[in-house]
Amino acid sequence: MYKTKDQPAAENPEELLDLKVTEPKKWAAGIPAVVAAMDDVLHEAGPKRGMEALFHMNKKGGFDCSSCAWPDPDDDRSPIAEYCENGAKALAEEATTKKLTGVFFAQNSVADLAQLNDYEIGKKGRIAEPVYLPKGGTHYQPISWDEAFKKIAGHLNNLKSPDEAAFYTSGRTSNEASFTYQLFVREFGTNNMPDCSNMCHESTSVALAEAIGIGKGTVTLNDFYETDVIIIMGQNPGTNHPRMLTALEKAKGNGAKIIAVNPLLEAGLMGFKNPQTVKGVLGINTQLADLYLQVKINGDMALLKAIEKLLYDAEVKAPGTVFDHEFIKYNTVGYTEILHQLATYDIDELAVAAGVPVKQIQEATDMLKDKKRIIICWAMGITQHENGVATVNEIVNLTLLKGSIGKPGAGLCPVRGHSNVQGNRTMMIWDKPKPEQLAKLKKVFGFEPPHKNGYDVVESIHAMNEGKLKVFFAMGGNFLSATPDTTYTAQGLRKMKLTVNVSTKLNRGHLVHGEESIILPTFSRSDKDMINGEPQFISCENSMGIMQMSKGILDPISDNLLNENQIVCKLAKATIGSRTVIDWDRYANSYDAVRDDIEKVIPGFDDYNKRIREPGGFYLPNGPRIGKFKTEKYGDKVAFTINKLPEHKLADDEYMMTSIRSHDQFNTTIYGLDDRYRGIHNERRVIFMNRKDIRLAGFKEGELVDLYNYHGGKVRVAHLFVVVPYNIPERNTATYYPETNVLVPIDSVAKKSNTPTSKLVLIKIKKHISH
Repeated sequence: MYKTKDQPAAENPEELLDLKVTEPKKWAAGIPAVVAAMDDVLHEAGPKRGMEALFHMNKKGGFDCSSCAWPDPDDDRSPIAEYCENGAKALAEEATTKKLTGVFFAQNSVADLAQLNDYEIGKKGRIAEPVYLPKGGTHYQPISWDEAFKKIAGHLNNLKSPDEAAFYTSGRTSNEASFTYQLFVREFGTNNMPDCSNMCHESTSVALAEAIGIGKGTVTLNDFYETDVIIIMGQNPGTNHPRMLTALEKAKGNGAKIIAVNPLLEAGLMGFKNPQTVKGVLGINTQLADLYLQVKINGDMALLKAIEKLLYDAEVKAPGTVFDHEFIKYNTVGYTEILHQLATYDIDELAVAAGVPVKQIQEATDMLKDKKRIIICWAMGITQHENGVATVNEIVNLTLLKGSIGKPGAGLCPVRGHSNVQGNRTMMIWDKPKPEQLAKLKKVFGFEPPHKNGYDVVESIHAMNEGKLKVFFAMGGNFLSATPDTTYTAQGLRKMKLTVNVSTKLNRGHLVHGEESIILPTFSRSDKDMINGEPQFISCENSMGIMQMSKGILDPISDNLLNENQIVCKLAKATIGSRTVIDWDRYANSYDAVRDDIEKVIPGFDDYNKRIREPGGFYLPNGPRIGKFKTEKYGDKVAFTINKLPEHKLADDEYMMTSIRSHDQFNTTIYGLDDRYRGIHNERRVIFMNRKDIRLAGFKEGELVDLYNYHGGKVRVAHLFVVVPYNIPERNTATYYPETNVLVPIDSVAKKSNTPTSKLVLIKIKKHISH
């Protein structure tokens, strides 16, 4: 464990609990999901507060769930529960009645809190007042809002350059706060705006922006009900986006086929017991995947090419019957080149590279051959690889060959992980702003924004360690635990003169800090946000480009909180002072005022304040969704791309490791210590291995091991993990993050997107040595 003198560990304590292993489930949800959700909500918030909030979550006129970005239905929403188990657990975390005041921090030093695991830290409660850790201090202590802003402004104004500060954003930040945040940062003078997109769907954004002219998906929820085939790649909806299961069930009822692609057999891809139906309550399971392709880690590119190869062979035998030639002719370039590439491939070699038998690949091809209404979904299992951008490009290739875009029931569906991460980027939270975006800011506000690209997440971590950054400000999230190479990230954070976190709850990122540290407590989505006696609402964008309002209904845990937008505005006033050209008080007092100016700057937001008040919100413009393309290189056409197959050569004692969430987890927030779908109870320090690999390596089930990564000649170690046999391909392993983020090399990133390669880490496994 990384630890230096007088500093707490950067990682979870290396200690085991009392692991119990049961048979993995073959279905998700059902009554156990209801029981687990209710248990958390009632325990944390109590029956009245908890049930009142649940009834309003994801309802029209209610508040948006703070976990995943799966869209709400346009029309009918469940009268019982428009939320899933993990959404209810996310609510329990923020609706808790436990609160942390100055008394708590006086009784608990930073070092003592760091001895707790992430689950224990998160369960302490909501932060109820601003707190400050002075240089050399051991305990956070209360600080007034004005004094906190004064200290932060002092640090920012003492920098040699605005580029010595970085401003991080998590996906829970509202559209309004995101807009004022980027406005403040750019008026201050930098584009150093790393955000959580850099670590998840950045590969998607880069690939789709190049390929189809927009870095977003092209489908709506209703497309799932009109499609013929759904392919789900690198995604585990049962744990990460459970409300998607209802859409899949409805698609199946309408006749759709589902192809699941994943190295692990996941319960939420195999079956679904819908607890809101009589059938589900009776324990009757809806089979989801008609075909389950258990690829090797990062075998997705080879699988896509294998399917394309077999489709190509079928097209050669019966010209004009497999590929959509009319679509290809009028909408694409590069068709001849991709045909030449497909002709060179050997299906047996592609099958070996994918880890999937040719027979199963042929089954998938037969399901697609005569269909055009095809939806392809994907998430981190595709994007967090060195070839993440290229694999998304290959997904686009398959879609273009079949003409499966721009028509009902067909298209591209990247499933975003955090509830407003897509909205953040729409609101210009980006380290690489476009010239036309900056020109618009200048025209509307009258200041010259910086034009030099800023730091993304990986670049920010390097800049911290190289002394190029002095102040780190995080608008939400748990930067330390979300990022790769934990030891290196922690070293960088500790070199900061000041670290600031805008947070609702305590997390490990507050315990690994700069010389000085400040925590600014803010509202959660479910909290009632009152300004001048009037209840306010914010807006969010979901995975499918719908803007909708979110209005909290619970009394806040404390009277000493500010909303994120007010925090930004007050900090901007304190920092820029008389130099500012923006009326920050106007924004602080009115979300409507913020939305009025968003409308002036960002395309697609005409009549924002009027349309956001319509039940269900409104869709942002999306040309590819309706078959209209506009790309930078090819005008009104899209291009097929030629993508190389990745090569993976393993030493005899080397394995590929992918990082995954447990079912009791959302990103870095740990709800509990069980992963009941995979049969893991009361433990997180496990490594899933193929039984044959366990035997060949001389290990035994339940044995304690240490995990090593040697990328770039540097030794990275994660100590004390339990070997658990699992149905996973040979030489493939899986572990939970953030416990193994320490193994993810900072300089192993996706080409073009710079996304950390958390889904493929090369490791060696050795018997545990006590230390």
